[in-house]
Amino acid sequence: MSGSHASRLSSSNARLAAARRLTRRSARRETGRFLAEGAQAVRAALRADAVVELFATAEAIERHADLLTGADVAEISAKDAAALSETVTPQGLIAVCHLTQPTLADVLARSPKLLVALTDPNEPGNLGTIIRTADAAGADAVLLDGGVDPYNGKAVRASAGSLFHLPVVETPVADLLAEPGGRTALAATGHGTTDLDHLVDEGILAAPSVWLFGNEAHGLPESVMQAADHLVRIPIYGGAESLNLAAAAAVCLYASARAQRQ
Repeated sequence: MSGSHASRLSSSNARLAAARRLTRRSARRETGRFLAEGAQAVRAALRADAVVELFATAEAIERHADLLTGADVAEISAKDAAALSETVTPQGLIAVCHLTQPTLADVLARSPKLLVALTDPNEPGNLGTIIRTADAAGADAVLLDGGVDPYNGKAVRASAGSLFHLPVVETPVADLLAEPGGRTALAATGHGTTDLDHLVDEGILAAPSVWLFGNEAHGLPESVMQAADHLVRIPIYGGAESLNLAAAAAVCLYASARAQRQ
């Protein structure tokens, strides 16, 4: 098996049955474990030393021989791999990973310069993409107040391994905004009174900041907007009515990343 150690598991194997339960949020919370599917996510999980167990089809073991060298892999059927997948095209390579659950206090103790806070995100693909974008922009953490589970299969896959690179903390946004620390709270909203370009021009984005993003359908709660230092809109130069949440987050985070590095 090209350097990996593989044993074939039957569909009724208890380890496989336990892994199948992790497609449910309740089981993920109960066990402190989740599934990461595909080479990109598994590679990041291995580097983060987050892997508890590896499952792969015979085809995936051959295809990802370099990645799996020296790993202890349980070989499973394509049908069993599909049962572990929450995606339309199963990858045949799945890791059971342990959840690391940092607290808001853990994050703030590191004097973060750039934070991302999401209230009730309801699209797992968007959430995973925002975690990936936050990672790419050098954000210190992603904070979640309600919404979909970041360890949902679609969110994990969309994060493309970034879930293992930066803390993802579930905490009320109100708790973050109540904390001292001199961070500028920037609420992204299509009805913002301040233009993103204005923040760039005035040097406001160079300061330690937290970007606040709301639900795709309903935006940010009124209480969060009232607590923010700036209500920020992204200028639209063409005919588009608006940007979706993930695209808006990318524009805002990269504006901050650039300002903080100048």
